[in-house]
Amino acid sequence: MSFDEATQRAIDAVRADVAALHAELVRYGLVVWTGGNVSGRVPGADLFVIKPSGVSYDDLTPESMILCELDGTVVPGSPGSERSPSSDTAAHAYVYRHLPDIGGVVHTHSTYAVAWAARAEEIPCVITGMADEFGGPIPVGPFAVIGDDSIGRGIVETLRGHRSRAVLMANHGPFTIGVTAQDAVKAAVMCEDAARTVHLARQAGEPVPIDQANIDALYARYQHVYGQSGDDRRPDTEELR
Repeated sequence: MSFDEATQRAIDAVRADVAALHAELVRYGLVVWTGGNVSGRVPGADLFVIKPSGVSYDDLTPESMILCELDGTVVPGSPGSERSPSSDTAAHAYVYRHLPDIGGVVHTHSTYAVAWAARAEEIPCVITGMADEFGGPIPVGPFAVIGDDSIGRGIVETLRGHRSRAVLMANHGPFTIGVTAQDAVKAAVMCEDAARTVHLARQAGEPVPIDQANIDALYARYQHVYGQSGDDRRPDTEELR
């Protein structure tokens, strides 16, 4: 399949971005062996790029990333198309089809977040960093078997209308979404940080919840005021629905 020049440039840019972002999962200790994946939507096209299945992180290159249509079908003849895409491809595709403003999806097996998922327990909002980044607790999604779009359905059903960009799929682990692939990776990093911190707090006693009014104020400040003037602002998660 051939694309016009603008679309091909966009595909190439997303390939490079997604390949590089996988190194961030390793750098922050969010994955082991070949588990986990990052995908990114191609702007202006019904396409996304995702990691190949079972390939070492050290061997990932822009050319090895796999280009897929929004139904999860690999685009024939494109670089990497001889390989099988991630086993989570159907889940990512479902998210892109049903949340059109989402530009990136990430799945990790980060230790502390998986431990919360193993208990099917949401992470309560007891630290200001969670209020800033997620606007409340990190919710739990339903148990779903890998291989079809069941996980994607659970992600969308849980996060639609929810401020959180992270969901803990029960007995599985975290999936995160963002307006870009980098935004989704940041959410994955912050999800694991929250999971670890709140777990450690519980070892010493019951964490003190933040009241909703303060959560709302912290979230609004972080989403719309924090950072440098002129920075791209990430819209509230509700606005992505």
